[in-house]
Amino acid sequence: MNKKGLLLIISGPAGVGKGTIVNYLVENDGTYFKSISATSREPRYMEHEGVDYYYVTREEFLRRVENGEMLEYTEYNGNFYGTPLPPMKAHFEAGENVVLEIETDGAFQVKRKVPEAVLIFICPPSYEQLEARLRGRNTETEKEIQNRLATARHELELMPQYDYVIVNEEGKSDLSAQYVREIVRAEQLSAKRGVPGIVFPG
Repeated sequence: MNKKGLLLIISGPAGVGKGTIVNYLVENDGTYFKSISATSREPRYMEHEGVDYYYVTREEFLRRVENGEMLEYTEYNGNFYGTPLPPMKAHFEAGENVVLEIETDGAFQVKRKVPEAVLIFICPPSYEQLEARLRGRNTETEKEIQNRLATARHELELMPQYDYVIVNEEGKSDLSAQYVREIVRAEQLSAKRGVPGIVFPG
């Protein structure tokens, strides 16, 4: 019998290294599929359609919401972000672990709709290191950085509502990815997900 995969929700402040961890999992383990989010914002330099995001207009995004084509969505820094439902269904049914890299609002939306989803929060070693990472990207204005830092404070306050927390140390994203694998293994063995049938003699 084909076993369904797990639905993993990975969140954390911008600049904490979520994308690097998820990409490491997908590139090094064939049982993981990264769900590509849709967004109404413009592509950044070196971003590609269908790789980083699906880029759509605000009007198209809202049309998909109205038609029930989004598992979750949220507005962040003036732009919509959300998870398209159709692409992830086939991978989930095929037994792959579907990874959603989404913000806290979207994470809690998914958890309400799919209670068995596993919430993992990626935390920076310190607030100072998070700020340094954001500034080191050189992709945003000072105002945008301050907005992201303010959002990060709020997200860190929500961390206790997650199932697991991983501190992503500088340069150790491969170790953080291994922690995700260990979480998945523990969840697969958890009695709450169903105990295998035992046939007693006689």
